[in-house]
Amino acid sequence: MAKSKVLVVGGTGYIGRRLVRASLDQGHPTYVLPETGLDIEKLQTLLSFNRRGAHLIEGSFSDPRSLVEEVRQVDVIICAMSGVYFRSHNFLMQLKLIEAVKEAGNVKFGTNPARMGHAIEPGRVTFDEKMKVRKAIQEAKIPFTYISASCFAGYFVGSLSRLSSLTPPKDTVYLYGDGNVKVSVFLNEDDIATYTIKTIDDPRTLNKTVYLRPPENILSQRQLVDMWEKLSGRTMEKRSISAEDFLASMKGMDYAQQVGMGHFYHVFYEGCLTNFEIGEDGEEASQLYPEVQYTRMDEYQKIYT
Repeated sequence: MAKSKVLVVGGTGYIGRRLVRASLDQGHPTYVLPETGLDIEKLQTLLSFNRRGAHLIEGSFSDPRSLVEEVRQVDVIICAMSGVYFRSHNFLMQLKLIEAVKEAGNVKFGTNPARMGHAIEPGRVTFDEKMKVRKAIQEAKIPFTYISASCFAGYFVGSLSRLSSLTPPKDTVYLYGDGNVKVSVFLNEDDIATYTIKTIDDPRTLNKTVYLRPPENILSQRQLVDMWEKLSGRTMEKRSISAEDFLASMKGMDYAQQVGMGHFYHVFYEGCLTNFEIGEDGEEASQLYPEVQYTRMDEYQKIYT
């Protein structure tokens, strides 16, 4: 059976470029929407994809008709548009894409889900926007797969989940509470892309949420710290930040920082990414695809030594 033709929107971004590579690696005819402007690095990324056989299409969010015509060329759209406020934030542009899919017809849509109706302000804005997109998809009766990828290792693992850095601390690490909440699944971004592309032609994932929860990567912050101490041969001073002090520290921060702090609160104090069971409307990726040799976080940390 021929593999589905895949359009990756946001294909030059942090996760998007990995999705494009994974799609090509798994043999899908792969299309990329090139919204580069004058960003030379994004252009060079696109040209490298083109050399590997990806198709660079000519549609634009500023030209709805062109977007419809390009969407008609593919079977599946994967949307990797940024939804974070410290980088480019254009999450609700997906609504334009959904309108194009509605008109084009016969296209499956992939994006990320939201479960955080109780999230604190202002961080809940991200989840509210995700729910707007989800509502639009389901009202339009567009076939979908939602991917829940939890915590990107590049942002959370090297820094031992510090907000202020992407690299390991030298002497002191601050723990959220006692650091023992089973925070999440920490995932190598390339593994996220591999799992995502595997869902494309899998009927088990249709109109479901696929949670990426490989069991050996469900860890607490303290476990990450212990791994790093063992690997580096150093013992760090550990200081605890109470939930109350953490929330109080948000006062006076700019909007983007407060959004990020709100997300950290739910992840590290509440364990919001793992404190629920996967229901009948969901599947777990490592069970669906046991052949994927996912990266364990003690192995991932070696790049920082």
